Amino acid sequence: MITTNELIKHLRNAFGDDMELPIAFWRSDEPVKVSEKIGGCFFKGLRAVRGGDPLSLCIENTGCGGGKFYLGFTDMPEYVPTFVSLKERYKQSPDDVMAFVESVNVERNCYRYFNFQRIDKMDSLGSIEGLLFFARPDVLSGLCGWAFFDNNEHDAVLTLFGSGCSALISSAVAENMRGGNSCFLGLFDPSVRPYVGADELGFSIPASRLVKMTDTLNECFLGGSHAWKIVKERINQDS
Repeated sequence: MITTNELIKHLRNAFGDDMELPIAFWRSDEPVKVSEKIGGCFFKGLRAVRGGDPLSLCIENTGCGGGKFYLGFTDMPEYVPTFVSLKERYKQSPDDVMAFVESVNVERNCYRYFNFQRIDKMDSLGSIEGLLFFARPDVLSGLCGWAFFDNNEHDAVLTLFGSGCSALISSAVAENMRGGNSCFLGLFDPSVRPYVGADELGFSIPASRLVKMTDTLNECFLGGSHAWKIVKERINQDS
């Protein structure tokens, strides 16, 4: 795995010094920081992580039932299919919700904590399971293009139904566990939108894919193509 300082250097070179650095996520038996309980969507807590504070979630301090499930702390609560379909109206029927949940096959977390920390606050990336970027369209175009550079498969970047934690976190963890090469574009769920910027989406890279992508960061257009230089200039003007 690339070192923390090397990755930051390459990202700054590709996107500019004002690019918001990604958040690493991983599971462990010990917390990075004892965190208070978060009521509702735990993406509320990621605001502080984006500001530099670590977050360690566990079954006791994760208030959202869906969040507990997608982080692997519990089985799916019985009320979820009805709630997602009839209350939130995100799927046509509870059976559709059940079919989706069965298809993603979320595994139970064998660790006590699920940690989030901005990469410049970390000494090593060796234990991470993925990176989460919050980004506007110009940065997302760079991230997607980077993922497409050496991968011609139709699933190089996937946009999946689901909550923010499902589409970006649990999907990336599962992809990393199987050594896969897909990245994930998300935060389309209306329930998570209040906790991110109006012009932001999320992009996650599983660690299994990051190992390969770091080798192409400078080789692809992010290393300084004519078109990208124009976009990069706009990214830094708007930040």
